Amino acid sequence: MQDLLFDYLPVVIFIGVALAIGMALMASAIIIAVRNPDGEKVSTYECGFDPFDDARMKFDVRFYLVAILFIIFDLEVAFLFPWAIALNDIGLLGFWSMMVFLVILTVGYAYEWRKGALEWD
Repeated sequence: MQDLLFDYLPVVIFIGVALAIGMALMASAIIIAVRNPDGEKVSTYECGFDPFDDARMKFDVRFYLVAILFIIFDLEVAFLFPWAIALNDIGLLGFWSMMVFLVILTVGYAYEWRKGALEWD
C-alpha cells in the first residue's frame, strides 16, 4: 500500500503546484486590476455584438459556423492520437480505415473552403 501511495506522489505534487500557481494568478489579478472601465473596455466585443443590447437581436451566423467547424476538425484530429499509438496492433485494416477517414476529412475541408465557410469577409 505504501508503494502505491509513493507512486502517486508526483501527481499530488503536480496538482499542488498547479493549484498554487492558479491561486497566485487569481490573487494578482484581483490586486493589480484596474477598476475604472473606459469606453474602449465596454465597447463591442470581437464577435460583433454590443455588450449591452437586446437579447433578441439578429446576429451573424459566421462566427458560430467557424466555431462549429473548428470543433468538428479538432475532434476528428483527436482520433489520430489513439490510432497512432495502436498502429502496430491494428494492422493493415486499421491503417486503410484511417486513410479512408482522412480522405473524407480532406474532401469535407475542401468543400467548406470552396463554399467560403472559412472566409471572414
